Amino acid sequence: MVLLRGFLVLVMFFLLGEALRVLADLPVSGGVLGMVMVTFTLMLRGRVSDELAEASRGLISVLVLLIAPGVVGVFFIVEQFYGQWTTVIVALIAGTLLSVLTTLWLMKKVSESAAGDGRHE
Repeated sequence: MVLLRGFLVLVMFFLLGEALRVLADLPVSGGVLGMVMVTFTLMLRGRVSDELAEASRGLISVLVLLIAPGVVGVFFIVEQFYGQWTTVIVALIAGTLLSVLTTLWLMKKVSESAAGDGRHE
């Protein structure tokens, strides 16, 4: 039951993101908007519920299956990238660097917070 409640919370945020995308006519995925809303909600709350943590663990274990359709889809539109490889390569490198730097910064903040609380795992 815990897993189901957490999954329903994630689906609710997905649907809210999709509704926002349609109503505001935004060129962004509803899933991305929903995850931004989840992030801000969790930042305001300051913690993650057990239900949401359990559902997230279950989804992380199948993350490759969630990413694969998008990667396969690129295969079918590869001809649209001809003449734009410089842009694609710069975007990939910049995105990777920003992702790594953000992850390192977040890990540092979480480690400092855990050390300040006296928790060592």
